[in-house]
Amino acid sequence: MEKILDIVEAIAHEKGLRPDLVKSALKTAFVQTAKRVINNKFAFEAQIDDATKTMKIVQTITVVADDDAKLEDEEIAPAYISISDAREYDDQVELGDELQIDHSLEDYGRTAASSLHREIEYHIQRLVEDEIFNKYKSKIGTLVSGRVTRVDAQNATYIEVDEIRAILPMKSRIKGEIFKVGDHIKAVVRRVNMDKENGIQIELSRTSPKFLEELLALEVPEISDGTVIIEKSARIPGERAKIALISTHPQVDAVGATVGVKGVRINAVSKELIGENIDCIEYTSIPELFVSRTMSPAIISSVEIIKNEAGENEKAIITLPSDQKSKAIGKSGINIRLASMLTGLNIELVENDNKTDANGSEIVEEQKDGVDALEALFN
Repeated sequence: MEKILDIVEAIAHEKGLRPDLVKSALKTAFVQTAKRVINNKFAFEAQIDDATKTMKIVQTITVVADDDAKLEDEEIAPAYISISDAREYDDQVELGDELQIDHSLEDYGRTAASSLHREIEYHIQRLVEDEIFNKYKSKIGTLVSGRVTRVDAQNATYIEVDEIRAILPMKSRIKGEIFKVGDHIKAVVRRVNMDKENGIQIELSRTSPKFLEELLALEVPEISDGTVIIEKSARIPGERAKIALISTHPQVDAVGATVGVKGVRINAVSKELIGENIDCIEYTSIPELFVSRTMSPAIISSVEIIKNEAGENEKAIITLPSDQKSKAIGKSGINIRLASMLTGLNIELVENDNKTDANGSEIVEEQKDGVDALEALFN
């Protein structure tokens, strides 16, 4: 038989697999073949002979007394041998010893060779699939790109990503996006599944907040190198997003670095997101201040955080002038929804009826002074 180590190296090189994994898969293939063509109830082990670099099959069998009941049990008898029979192989064996008997698959002719070939193909294919599955499982939430190969009747988009085909369901596509065969698109890995019937299934997304974060990391060096951290993000895909940023370096402005000179960085990301507006907010661990920032562009008067019975922040009651309410809510409620998603709090708006003035601009300035004072208090 051809030297097994040469086969291991050839398969490992061709499939891009680790040699030790290939070696283990081949051992499994030899054992399964031995069970199929010799005896399915025998306990086999595949061993590589370092001297000849070939694989050998060894049957391990336990030595028991001649009258041991195990020898009469059809289910387990193949794993045992009477001491009388064992001493025909080795006259030095004792009760309880494990006798090893060599077998050669070559003695079983073309049936064994054909079976071994199928087993090797099967186990190597499983190994390749496992490697791909683990590779993409570790990529969940990260950015990948590929070429569109098909768009089906349900508008699901199939994308060739390296060595595998992934799917971008219509629900994970930004509203208004249309793809055609040959387009190159970016997305994040959302889910990776594997089953016997369908093999590996990789689902992509362009609507996940992680997609926004990955695009920003691609566009903003300070994010990719960890100088600026995206603490939280929230999106209503294709409409608007809010991201909370924090700088790990005192001389780096998290928001300014992300937006870029004249907005060049944030605009590049917005373009990839079909014009999605992106609000950049400086993160703070002070909940009242963070809530006030997430409500931008509305200018608010005060924030009260309500805790639940467990002592966790659950709700934010925001007091604001009546002329700021529409800004706080946003078109179709988009601003307040994003603020709630970003903070993880239910938000309730209360109009400040005590402060009224015919001149709306004076109220805005007054409230702006109040927010500035809040910022100064906590900073």
